[in-house]
Amino acid sequence: MAFFNQAINILQTLVVAIGAGLAVWGVINLLEGYGNDNPGAKSQGIKQLMAGGGVVLIGTQLVPLLSGLFS
Repeated sequence: MAFFNQAINILQTLVVAIGAGLAVWGVINLLEGYGNDNPGAKSQGIKQLMAGGGVVLIGTQLVPLLSGLFS
């Protein structure tokens, strides 16, 4: 069971890292949209920021629940 718990911890770290990367990318697009006064880039940036936040939330809240499946 230690293997599954370690695998779940690694999965949680990866999901949170991917979500944080997506959120940072969204902030960059958002700031670029404000800098160039481009509504398309602003819209894409806020969507990516929110999606990244959602992925981080999934990684922190739902992935740890997987450990209950194997115990």
